[in-house]
Amino acid sequence: MQKALAMWLLLAAGGGAQPEVSPIQVVQAATEQVLQVVQDGQLAAPVGQDQRRVEVQRIADRLFDFQEMSRRALALHWRERTPQEQAEFVAVFKQLLGRAYIGRLENYTGEQVVYLSEHVDGEFATVRSKIVTGRGSEIPVDYRLRQVGARWVVYDVAVSGVSFVANYRGQFDRIIRSSSYQALIRDLKSKYAGATSRAAGPVATPASAPAPKNP
Repeated sequence: MQKALAMWLLLAAGGGAQPEVSPIQVVQAATEQVLQVVQDGQLAAPVGQDQRRVEVQRIADRLFDFQEMSRRALALHWRERTPQEQAEFVAVFKQLLGRAYIGRLENYTGEQVVYLSEHVDGEFATVRSKIVTGRGSEIPVDYRLRQVGARWVVYDVAVSGVSFVANYRGQFDRIIRSSSYQALIRDLKSKYAGATSRAAGPVATPASAPAPKNP
């Protein structure tokens, strides 16, 4: 855990043009930090629930590139939006994804994650891993990252071969084409409000694998 903390501090510090931490180290360090927060008895629900969510969101903000995820999820519709609409979409999508991410972690039951490999191709990388459940079944989870300055950030996650971003892209495209972009924003805001009122209850997301635990 101390090694993971040291790597995370290095990530937060930034630095030169070349990342000093590899993509697989980025994912592993963030996961260990999140699980440390989730397992902290002082942050247990209901007393420390709000603080726990703040801490997890802080780590998620460093791990995920919500701007890039939003751009890829809207695809062609992104270019049709004004800068103000783009900023609003990123904020709303980030809230929804953050709530879903935290909700999954709060259902953590001791699953383990095994990091298999990383592949770097210029400014892009893929980290392959698998989650091992208590019953011994395995769930493939691939993280797709890109280099932004001196950091590696995640812009997509594929669970059992299903891309998180591609899944949402299809949903968003159908809503916009059958109704309107404004209808999509209203729907996302409604989902986030509903998730918040249910204290991080289930939120639709393809990344439905159980929260991982490092070996």
